Amino acid sequence: MPTLTSEQISAAFIEETAIALNRKAAMAIPADVMTRFDQLIAMETEPLSLLVLEQIKANAELAIESGRPMCGDTGCPRYYVKIGNDAPRVEGGMVGLENALRRAVAEVTKRMPLRPNRVHPLTRADHDNNVGMHAPDVTYSYEPDADWIDITAVHKGGLFGSDYRMLFPGDGIKGIKRFFLDAVAEFNRRGLACPPSVVGIGLGGTQDFTMRLGMEAACLRYVPDRNPDPKIAELEEELAELGNRAGFGPMGFPGGTAIAAVKIEAAYAHTGGMPMAVHHFCHATRRATVRIYPDGRAEFRDNPQWFTDYYRRATVTW
Repeated sequence: MPTLTSEQISAAFIEETAIALNRKAAMAIPADVMTRFDQLIAMETEPLSLLVLEQIKANAELAIESGRPMCGDTGCPRYYVKIGNDAPRVEGGMVGLENALRRAVAEVTKRMPLRPNRVHPLTRADHDNNVGMHAPDVTYSYEPDADWIDITAVHKGGLFGSDYRMLFPGDGIKGIKRFFLDAVAEFNRRGLACPPSVVGIGLGGTQDFTMRLGMEAACLRYVPDRNPDPKIAELEEELAELGNRAGFGPMGFPGGTAIAAVKIEAAYAHTGGMPMAVHHFCHATRRATVRIYPDGRAEFRDNPQWFTDYYRRATVTW
C-alpha cells in the first residue's frame, strides 16, 4: 500500500486505504451488531423468526469466511469523514481527498465486486461503478485537539425505511412514540426495512437537519452505547422495547425482534415545532471506520466514534 510522506498524506494512500475500508464494510458485519444478533436469537420465541435470525447470523459469518459481500444488494456507498484540526494535509487538498474516495468506490465496485446500484434518476444511465452525480456523497465533521483523519464507509440500502413528520410541542413523548410505531408498522409488516434493524431517530433542528441526524444515528451510533443525555437515553430504551412489542420479527415475520436498537440524536428546534425523522439501517449494517495517523498508520475499527462531545456541541464556547 502507498505510504504518506512526512509533509502530507498521498492521494494514493487515501485511495488504497478506502478500497480496503469499503471491502470491510461490504463483507464484515461489525462486532457490536454480531453480538446483538446473539442477544436477539436468545430473545426470539417464534420458531420461524428464530430460524431467520440464525440464518442471518450464519450468512454474516460465511461472508467473512469467503471474503464476499454479505448481501447481494450492496447498498449505496457513502462516506463520513472526521478531520482533526491538526491533521496533515492531503495531497491535492480536500479535492484530492474526495477524488481519492470516489475512485476507491469505483475500484472496489469492480474488484470485489459490489453491485452497481447508482443510476441517473431519469435516464437510468448506469456507469457500473456506483459513481455519478453526488454519488458517493461525503459528509464532513471536524475534531479539536486531534491530528488524525477518520474515514467511515457506509453502504446503506437506499429504497425503504425512512420517514419524516413535523410534530409539535403539544404532541410530546406520546406523539414521538405514535410516529415511531407508525413507521415501524409501515416498513416492518412487509419486511421492507430488512429487520432486525437499527432505527435512527432525529429530533429537532430543521427538516433537512433532522433527516440527517436520523440517518447518522442509524448508521454511525455503536449499538451498545447510550446517548449522554439521560432523558434521550431513556427514550431510546423505551422505543426499542415498544417496537419489539409490536409483533414484528426479522424480515417481516411474526415475532418480537424486529428492532436491534433505537438510537436518537437531537438538535435544538424552533420553539413552535418538533420535527422528527425515522431511519432504518437494515440487518446488513455495512459500516467500517479507519483512522489515518500522521506517521502513516491506518487503524481499522468497528465503532465510528462520530458523535463526539464536540460534534454534538451542546454548549457554546465563548
